[in-house]
Amino acid sequence: MREVTALQKEAMDMLKKTSRTFYIPITFLEPKLKKAVASAYLCMRAIDEIEDHEALGSQEKQQLLLATSKMLVTTEFDTKEYEQLVEPFKEILPEVSLRLGDWLAICPTDLVEKVKESTSEMAEGMANWVEKNWQVKTKEDLDEYTYYVAGLVGVMLSDLWKWNSDIDTDRDLAIAYGRGLQAVNILRNKDEDSERGVQFFPEGWTREDMFHYAEGNLAKADEYIKSINRKSIVLFCKLPLALAHKTLKALKSGKEKMTRAEVEATVEEVQAEV
Repeated sequence: MREVTALQKEAMDMLKKTSRTFYIPITFLEPKLKKAVASAYLCMRAIDEIEDHEALGSQEKQQLLLATSKMLVTTEFDTKEYEQLVEPFKEILPEVSLRLGDWLAICPTDLVEKVKESTSEMAEGMANWVEKNWQVKTKEDLDEYTYYVAGLVGVMLSDLWKWNSDIDTDRDLAIAYGRGLQAVNILRNKDEDSERGVQFFPEGWTREDMFHYAEGNLAKADEYIKSINRKSIVLFCKLPLALAHKTLKALKSGKEKMTRAEVEATVEEVQAEV
């Protein structure tokens, strides 16, 4: 395994490549927290790419996700064992998925168990939704799906804020923070999802119903941020939330997404506010 300092640089480069929107707020965090959050994001991105991969069959996805979930809850993650697991798919899986062991290696040792536990729970939840072919039928289904792919991230981040700065946050509001961001993604990707046979709108729900669901969760996310009193963490949380609010507004007015200039302006606004 490469030296940790080299890995940290590669991790930040990978973060920039996979999600510029998330890369920017991570850079606001202090060094130790930055490493932990970057590690967690890349681990979760690694399994997300498996769940979403177009060339993998349903059974292959479930097998990979469930095996990874189990490996993550063992005492020490075995990178070699993971590499053997993904070896048959190394030509098609992206680099972020193939290097899960590297992303865990950059995590501070006293936080790595938390990151492993959250990623494991997410991988198991994703495997269950692969089996269901992502067919959301009720609001309860939607709540369960958005918990596994996003609400869980909110809970894990709250645990990190507690560890780093002794900040206490409400678990339900933390889940709503993740859910709200995911609901905006569901609205943004509705046509694309329909084309691949995926249904995230509960039966009978209109676009307005999903807007209402997103707005309700984003309002709770606004409350969540009020309980955080550390500037770097507030900046980190506020930026994705501000982008979600503005994306929702853009979608309501008939646009597909925000422009790059609007995103850049939002980053400047958030930095000026905090």
